[in-house]
Amino acid sequence: MDKDDLPKSTSRKELFAKGSIIAVIISIPSLTGFFVSWAVLDNLIEAAVIGLVVHFIAMGFALKITKKILGKKY
Repeated sequence: MDKDDLPKSTSRKELFAKGSIIAVIISIPSLTGFFVSWAVLDNLIEAAVIGLVVHFIAMGFALKITKKILGKKY
């Protein structure tokens, strides 16, 4: 993302906070899915595949949330 693409009112602190929120939205479901499936199935490879699938699903939801949170405000 280039500085010209950002709204003028976006500070570094605000950008860091919003980016951290998006990172949490993506990573928490992925890690939870991985560890729960690993505990239930007791197979690391299957748990990794399930965690990967959950990760891509979470990325799809995060894309929609990002458009609402980080939408350009001119």
